[in-house]
Amino acid sequence: MKNKFLAARGAAVMLAALMAAHGATAAPKSVDAKISSVVPGDAAALGFDPAKLAAAHAGLTADVASGKIAGAYLLVGRHGKVAFQEGFGVQGPGQTAPVSDETIFRVFSMTKPIVSVVAMTLVEEGKLDVDAPVSKYLPEYANLSVWQADGTSVPAAKPMLVRHLMSHTSGLIYGFITPTAPIAKAWAAGGENRNDLTAREYAKLIAKLPLKNEPGTAWNYSHSTDVLGAVVEVAGGKTLDVLVKDRVTGPLGMTDTAFWQPEAKRARFAEAMNNGGGGVYYDYAKPTPYLSGGGGLSSTTEDYLRFVLMLAGDGEYKGVRVLKTETLLRMRQDETTPEIRKAGMFFPGAGMGFGLGFSLVTDDKLQRPGNGTFSWWGIAGTEFWVDPKNDVFMVFMVQARELAMDYQRKNRAWIYDALVK
Repeated sequence: MKNKFLAARGAAVMLAALMAAHGATAAPKSVDAKISSVVPGDAAALGFDPAKLAAAHAGLTADVASGKIAGAYLLVGRHGKVAFQEGFGVQGPGQTAPVSDETIFRVFSMTKPIVSVVAMTLVEEGKLDVDAPVSKYLPEYANLSVWQADGTSVPAAKPMLVRHLMSHTSGLIYGFITPTAPIAKAWAAGGENRNDLTAREYAKLIAKLPLKNEPGTAWNYSHSTDVLGAVVEVAGGKTLDVLVKDRVTGPLGMTDTAFWQPEAKRARFAEAMNNGGGGVYYDYAKPTPYLSGGGGLSSTTEDYLRFVLMLAGDGEYKGVRVLKTETLLRMRQDETTPEIRKAGMFFPGAGMGFGLGFSLVTDDKLQRPGNGTFSWWGIAGTEFWVDPKNDVFMVFMVQARELAMDYQRKNRAWIYDALVK
């Protein structure tokens, strides 16, 4: 369990009492952050073969022993209880502190689902419309251009909608995916990799860069959720870090999930065996102005499990509702078509779709998790999923960019080979 701040909780109680005495509305109820989100269960009773789950233990233990990774944490559960949870190795090279569910990892793109949930809370309040043009919130997106094969660009014929940002069908890109492509070079020259700007300033910069495709016509993994972060700031009237805390991490008691961590928590930071090429593993405790809605958060297994269990609970966790059930169902509707998937790049795979912030399993004859599974992962190898068909959930934490895809395959084999009833 966490070392929480009783004084802060006491102050919150006093504030609520004062507000009530003066006729004000108290702040939304929050989950108790001192009580662990991990509810242990018996693996066999939950339908897993413990002997087969041991393959995960053996595989991760071997990877630590061989020096592939410094450490990792895997948590697998079903029916709201945890069937397997184990930390492997240490938090970083040369460290002695073992990986635990309190180790803080850079979750990178696992930020995207959290920011997408924040956006949908604003939709519920009528402050944001997923079918509205992005230019309603960010005027500079009214005049976009589309890259042409000869290196020129032409005015976009279609408007970019908010839901295009949430489903990566906006036409925006990530230059690092194909760094030698002419459009990627143009983006790099245009400032794509700057981190000295605020989310709103960065969105203005991105609006000047050419789209790879007309909005709504192709799936390209991209800075879409970074731009969504700026939309959310405008619609919500606060900075992204405050909105994330007010609407998701605060209510769920995720006290170790943040864009930047205090120096006092450094002893819990996970580090990779190498820097991943190009310095991808930023220092958690050295803030820049940029709050990346697409990849800026760090978190723990225990914290992120709270978010996962909220999703598995149809928007509610321990009596605290973050989203309406129907809102989460809307997020889990596929926004892609075969044409959109074929036209883009880096799509999650066969038998998959993509909704408003999550990848979706649409054909479990081609994927191990059941139909309707929604999930996402981060570039350093972190991953989560919620499988409603089998009522299975998982959280995996590691800092190993070069092994990210490998662990995706292994996790699916370890978990679904062991799911026997």
